[in-house]
Amino acid sequence: MTTTAAAAATTTGPTTTEPAPPTDTARPHRPGVSVRVRITATVALLVALALAGAGAIIYAIESARLDSEAADQADQEISEFLQLQGQGTDPETGQPFASTERLLEVFLERNVPSDDELFVGWVGDRAKFQSASRHTGLTRDPELLRLVRENLASGRPVRTDSAAGELLVTMQPVEGSRTTGGLVVVTFLDDAQGELDSLLRTYTIVSLLSLGAITAIAAWQSGRLLAPLRTLNDTAREISATDLSRRLPESGNDDITALTRTFNAMLDRLEAAFTGQRQFLDDAGHELRTPLTVLAGHVELLDADDPDEVRSTRALLADEVDRMSRLVGDLILLAKAGRPDFITPHPVDLDELTSSVLAKARALGDRAWEADGVGTATLRADQQRLTQALLQLAENAVKHTRPGDLVAIGSSYDGTAARLWVRDTGPGVDPADREHIFERFGRAATTGRDEGFGLGLSIVRAIAEAHGGTVRVTDASPGARFEIILPTDEEQPWPAS
Repeated sequence: MTTTAAAAATTTGPTTTEPAPPTDTARPHRPGVSVRVRITATVALLVALALAGAGAIIYAIESARLDSEAADQADQEISEFLQLQGQGTDPETGQPFASTERLLEVFLERNVPSDDELFVGWVGDRAKFQSASRHTGLTRDPELLRLVRENLASGRPVRTDSAAGELLVTMQPVEGSRTTGGLVVVTFLDDAQGELDSLLRTYTIVSLLSLGAITAIAAWQSGRLLAPLRTLNDTAREISATDLSRRLPESGNDDITALTRTFNAMLDRLEAAFTGQRQFLDDAGHELRTPLTVLAGHVELLDADDPDEVRSTRALLADEVDRMSRLVGDLILLAKAGRPDFITPHPVDLDELTSSVLAKARALGDRAWEADGVGTATLRADQQRLTQALLQLAENAVKHTRPGDLVAIGSSYDGTAARLWVRDTGPGVDPADREHIFERFGRAATTGRDEGFGLGLSIVRAIAEAHGGTVRVTDASPGARFEIILPTDEEQPWPAS
């Protein structure tokens, strides 16, 4: 009963579930406004604003100019009227004008108004004369008559609206006459304004056509300039971890082309890195497979009841484990070679480094060890890493020489680069193998005493490159000379004191 209840409680009670693993059902991509559309819209907007602003400025300036011309033209008519009043004579009598009415009559006979003007001779309290105009009934407009009556005496120009449109009414009373009257010049402002409006409509049509043409050109040009980016996007989508061979076509010499070159260079680096990584993993797996097979085989065949066999097998397995430990250590060291903290530069005396490495190398084997020249300079470097590289070269020399053979360690500084080398009198290195031996797991023709994994010289190259230098091998006649070259800048190395 208790068991059943517990089972029921387990079945019906709340359960804790593990969080669901992430899925690839990401939020669907919502296409936004493309860069081409944004560029085209921006160009169209800027051009539209520029054209509209220019049109508004032109309209304001021309409107002010037309108003000024209308006022000047009316003032000119008034000036001519005043000149006739002051200096003119009645053509019938040859004497000064006897009345205001006669003065206005003669002025209207002698002066012809422009198409947008109307002359009115005002006598007493009404319009006595008027020039020919298409607006014949204007002198009966009550508003116009009221304005003239109120402002004729002062001669103040006024503006008003009428059936004929906006008017500028300029008045000049007759001075020194017993009869009230004067000249009224009516200017039809809408006529001149109509010409400006017609010009502005033409400008608007031309602006819209120009805006359409500029927008079309901007869309075409932006599409042409952004085409490499679309190609870059398509190429990036097609690139996978197993195929990094795709490259973008390079043409031109602009910013897009520079981006294309940068992208292709990045692909080159990625392809080289992925290729090197796959090769490294393949080689490491191949090298580890052999000792693992040896371990598995001896463990399966081990007779636990035979003490001698257990003892010999244990020694053999311990040796294989040591080899695997060295291999793993070397692999870890090479993996760290690309990190910024792989080396820690500080001042290093070149002569002290050379002497120290030579003293330590004597314990590697029964060889005729000697100094092969010692440089005197102080450089910025990682002394421990350089010591490690030189000892690796010395150990390599021991593997390829016999007891009593010469192994020399030396250094030099020529003002531009520091050089450290290990020279031996062994069989040397075939020229065809001189690049290959510095690769990971790379080997040349080995002697029976070389049981390495082919990682030692690759570690030497990694240390040299971490210092910004290189490593090379040359003939030593007889033997080989492995040389580390460390270029230096103006600040280091410093001359030894």
